[in-house]
Amino acid sequence: NVDLVLNVEDFDIESRFERTVNVSVPKKTRNNGTLYAYIFLHHAGILPWHDGKQVHIVSPLTTYMVPKPEEINLLTGESATQQIEAEKQTNALDEPVSHWRSRLTLNIMVEDFVFDGSSLPADVHRYMKMVQLGKTVHYLPILFIDQLSNRVKDLMVSDIRFLSYRTLDADEVKGIFVDTNLYFLALTFFVAAFHLLFDFLAFKNDISFWKKKRSMIGMSTKAVLWRCFSTVVIFLFLLDEQTSVLVLIPAGIGAVIELWKVKKALKMTIKWQGLRPKIQAMKYLSYLLYPLCIGGAGYSLLNVKYKSWYSWLINSFVNGVYAFGFLFMLPQLFVNYKMKSVAHLPWKAFTYKAFNTFIDDIFAFIITMPTSHRLACFRDDVVFLVYLYQRWLYPVDKSRVNEYGESYEEKPKKKAHRE
Repeated sequence: NVDLVLNVEDFDIESRFERTVNVSVPKKTRNNGTLYAYIFLHHAGILPWHDGKQVHIVSPLTTYMVPKPEEINLLTGESATQQIEAEKQTNALDEPVSHWRSRLTLNIMVEDFVFDGSSLPADVHRYMKMVQLGKTVHYLPILFIDQLSNRVKDLMVSDIRFLSYRTLDADEVKGIFVDTNLYFLALTFFVAAFHLLFDFLAFKNDISFWKKKRSMIGMSTKAVLWRCFSTVVIFLFLLDEQTSVLVLIPAGIGAVIELWKVKKALKMTIKWQGLRPKIQAMKYLSYLLYPLCIGGAGYSLLNVKYKSWYSWLINSFVNGVYAFGFLFMLPQLFVNYKMKSVAHLPWKAFTYKAFNTFIDDIFAFIITMPTSHRLACFRDDVVFLVYLYQRWLYPVDKSRVNEYGESYEEKPKKKAHRE
């Protein structure tokens, strides 16, 4: 059956316009069927199949994808879980379901130019329709569907995170080109290049700093353990949420480096004099931290739906990391204040990470990522600004031997010479 759903007669072919159409989806389509749109461009007042100069194109309005497993309340969802399992047994596993495309973008080319028909590429020739007018051959307006603008987010589903990484990443790339202003797109590529550069330099200098470090003076072992734990949890959370690889890969590399730093830190001789400010600061913060983390996890268990217990556990951990992670950064500020020095910190790596933190603020509005991860980008800005203030407040003289008998800069050895 063919039904007319839209007829536009008065429009300017040179101008962009948009129409909203209500479509009654047939029963066959609702039963996992397909539906197509037939688009005709023809003279007004003439039926399209009676117009010898009409052009038309056919486009599917449905696509098939595997649905995401339903999320349930982990405490009260035992019967719902059994019902879902029963439905899975009756239906084929991973059966694709028809999804409705809510957006259809048409493009028309009506430029007036002369060309050699025999030299046209096949990709262009298949869109063209020729008519004979007297002694010359004319081409009709070229009508085609803009496939690049067909985004996954435009599908009529409530949650699209069940798609594979390859599908989501391809959709992200399409979105950058389609939904972004040209100048903003150029800025995005420029910023992304610097982001990769600073990521590499931060990882390189962080590894170099820890390779040369022989003791934990002025550093907090608990802070290193916390950074390792939080980085691994964030990576597992992003993996569970199937976040874009653009965000996932740097998080994975950072997690591996933090694990290596913990292994190295635990081999060092720890001097408790340098940890007393840290222990004092952590004591005060723990009074606030633990009740809030436990309360937040309990609230989400009662009121939020999850795919599994693992999903709830990793979400509870990452919410604690995101919401109160900055509290674990504050004790290092307290250590710096007590020592009146910041020479013990890896400032090169900190500088690159600071630049990346502000670059992440831009990416937070461009790349699709969980809301909690997006907010965490702005959280780190405040801490880095305080670190920079301490850097200015406590000038670094790395050649000076500190109260622990350690110098952070080796003087160049003088070459022996004859007088």
